[in-house]
Amino acid sequence: MRHWVVASGLAMITVAAAGIPAVLRASATPAEKTAGEAFKNIQVLKNIPADELIPTMLFISASLGVECEFCHVERAMDKDDKKTKKTAREMMRMMQAINQNNFSGQREVTCNTCHRGAIRPEAIPAILAEARKPVSAEGERDDEAARSGWPSGDAVLAKYLDAVGGKAALDKVATRVEKGNALLGGGRGLPIDIYAKAPDLRVSVMHTPNGESVTAYNGKEGWLTAPGRPPREMSTSDDYAAKLDATAIFPSHLAALFDQLKLQPHSEKVGDNAAMVVWATTKGQPPVKLYFDRQSGLLVRMLHYTDTALGLNPVQLDYADYRDVGGVKTPYRWTIARPNGAFTIQLDAVQDNAPIDAARFEKPAQTASTSDTPATH
Repeated sequence: MRHWVVASGLAMITVAAAGIPAVLRASATPAEKTAGEAFKNIQVLKNIPADELIPTMLFISASLGVECEFCHVERAMDKDDKKTKKTAREMMRMMQAINQNNFSGQREVTCNTCHRGAIRPEAIPAILAEARKPVSAEGERDDEAARSGWPSGDAVLAKYLDAVGGKAALDKVATRVEKGNALLGGGRGLPIDIYAKAPDLRVSVMHTPNGESVTAYNGKEGWLTAPGRPPREMSTSDDYAAKLDATAIFPSHLAALFDQLKLQPHSEKVGDNAAMVVWATTKGQPPVKLYFDRQSGLLVRMLHYTDTALGLNPVQLDYADYRDVGGVKTPYRWTIARPNGAFTIQLDAVQDNAPIDAARFEKPAQTASTSDTPATH
């Protein structure tokens, strides 16, 4: 039985992999190496950083709605036995040429531009079951020039801090221990413990039938462990996502993560309610969209992206079931959604300022081999 590991949104989960990319099992590789140096038989993506290869494979998987074995020979991923792998290489070269020749080398066209989650692009427009809703061109794209004219989002963040209890109450929270369950597909649930320390340290421990799965970030770097496997370092892009997830537990530190906060001129719906949308940007990273309920001011959604060589992989976290914990409103439920699926964490108990052994935030010795299940393209 194949298994997959998801490292996002405050949890790493190891579960049966029906329809989920198995490439997540591949080992982390030293960031200073290129993909061509760290993996076997890389032909198109050989010059990208090695730690970008796995996220890039995930982008292809999500764009086409397939698993690794669609292109790769299982347990022999360096082989070129499948025609689909050769086609994938041709498609990547074509995409690179289109961007180079038509968009000055900017990444405007990606795998998802045509495939949209299907193996074969649809050449015929679909017939809509209902009339298309009118949309505004403003804000439909990530247009940095347009955002420069938007108002500041600082006031929205300030309202959020007041809504959850105010800075004075938030500053009293130095640590937090959360206990609950990860609700997976088919009604399954696995116990989860989350240990957090301000401003941005977090370790989540998933208790599976085969042992503990761990996602950890110590303020500088992150790592993953799964039952029966050695620790794996997070990629550079996953480190940034882990930092976002960890800091969200301590809202008074959230604004300091970003260089600029801009309020989108029009609101968006999250469920049935209107939300104010703040675009939070940091140099060298994709923008983060923060959604705040217009009435309560609470954070109800965070959308961030993992940057890969071929495109952006989105991760959406929806926060709900806010409850008072020592004068601070805290989400007891959040749902983490990716292109390949979603799961929910429901808390049962939250304890602030609980003692946490410092060893939980210490990175274990790295013992993984970079030759374990290499991905190739």
